[in-house]
Amino acid sequence: MAGKSGRTIAHVPEKSVKKTLLCWESMLVVLFIFINIFGQGISPNYQASNVLREMPRYLAEMFLMLPMAYLLVLGEIDISVGATVCLSATMACMVCNTGAPFIVVILTALAVGTACGLLNGIILTKFTELPPMIVTLGTQIMFRGIAEITLGSGGSVSLQNTEGFRAISGRVGGLIPYVFFVLLIFAVIFTVVLAKTTFGRSMYAIGTNRQAAYYSGVPVQKYRLIVYTVMGTMAGLCALFLTAYLYGANTTTGNGFEMDAIAMAVFGGIASTGGKGRLIGGIISGFVIICLRVALGLINMNPQLILIILGILLILAVMLPNVSAQIGQMRKKAMKK
Repeated sequence: MAGKSGRTIAHVPEKSVKKTLLCWESMLVVLFIFINIFGQGISPNYQASNVLREMPRYLAEMFLMLPMAYLLVLGEIDISVGATVCLSATMACMVCNTGAPFIVVILTALAVGTACGLLNGIILTKFTELPPMIVTLGTQIMFRGIAEITLGSGGSVSLQNTEGFRAISGRVGGLIPYVFFVLLIFAVIFTVVLAKTTFGRSMYAIGTNRQAAYYSGVPVQKYRLIVYTVMGTMAGLCALFLTAYLYGANTTTGNGFEMDAIAMAVFGGIASTGGKGRLIGGIISGFVIICLRVALGLINMNPQLILIILGILLILAVMLPNVSAQIGQMRKKAMKK
C-alpha cells in the first residue's frame, strides 16, 4: 500500500531473524536435540528403535494435550481427562469382551469420552459462575468411581479378543507406530484451526477478555461447550490407543494423564492464564518430555524422580517469561537513568 509520500507500507511487519531464533519454540527444538544427545550419553540402549518401541503409551497422552491447549488458551482447565480415559478404556474392554465388532468398540470409547466431555461442558456453560477446576475435580471422582464399580472387586479387565487392538497398535516397517501418524494428522488439524481460523482467533479473544469477546459477538458459551466436548472425544481416542498398548484396563488407567497434558502444553509456552501461546510449542515440548522419560526409563530411574524432574521443568517454564519481563523492565529503567 502506497502512502502520500509514495513509500510502500507493508501490510504485515517483517519478522526479525533474531526474534525467530530466540522464540520459545526454537529453544524447545534445541532442548529436544540436547535431550537426545543426553539420552545417548547416559544409556547405550537409547537408540531410535528403542525410543519408538516405548513411545506408543506416551504418544497416546499427547492426544490429550491438543484440546488441553485450547482450554488453557481459553483460560480454563479440565482435570477429569485422566478419569475419562479410564472410563472409556474400561467400557471399550467390556464391549470388546462381548464379541462385538471392533468398530463398535471404537465407537464405544469415543462415545463414552464425548459424553464425559459434553457433561463437563454443559455444567460449566449453564452454571458460568462455577470454577472449571472444581467442576472437573468432581467429575473426575465421578468418572473414576463409575469405572471402579464397573470393574468390580478385581479392579481390572483384560482383553479376551485382541485382534482389533493388535491392528491399531501395528507399525509401519515394523518400526514407526500407527499412533504416530494418527497423532500427526490431529496435530496438524488442531494447529491450523487454532492459528488460522476464526474459531481459533475467538479462543484467544475469550482467553484474553471473555466479557469483551462476548460483547464483540463471539458465542463464548457455545465455543466453551465445543472445546470441552472435543476434550472428551480425544480422551476416548487416547483410551483406544492406550488399551492397544496395555491389552486391558484397571482402576489406575489414566492416572496423572491430566497433569502430563497440562505440563506439555504449559512447557510449550501456552499461558495458563489464557490468551497466549502457540500449539506448535506444545507439540515440540510433548516430544521433549517423551524422549526425556524414555531416556530416564532406560536407566531404570525411579518413576517418582522422573516426576520431580518434570515438575521442575514445568516450574521453570512458568517462571522464565516473568523473569525475562522483569529483566526487560530493569534494562529500560537503567537506560532512562
